[in-house]
Amino acid sequence: MKKLLLTFISLIISTSMAMATVNLNTATKDDLDGVKGIGPVKAQSIIDYRKKNGSFKSVDELENVKGFGSKSVKKLRSELTVAGISPANKPVAVKATDKKTK
Repeated sequence: MKKLLLTFISLIISTSMAMATVNLNTATKDDLDGVKGIGPVKAQSIIDYRKKNGSFKSVDELENVKGFGSKSVKKLRSELTVAGISPANKPVAVKATDKKTK
């Protein structure tokens, strides 16, 4: 019983840690500002970079953003991700239109 309880607690902790990662491609300024080591100015720099260059392909690409170096990216790596589809890359549903023939 003790082993089961410890496994359950471990699972909850690891799940909450995994959920704490912030996606560089979909995060809002507030989401990014909530990450320790990223303030409002750096959060805006990330968003500006993303708008100009498109989605991040890896967390390491953060080094290309003003204010981030290899040391800061190394510290932030566990809290950031690029996994998943960003809003800019989601397929857009196209409505079928009736073509009227003359």
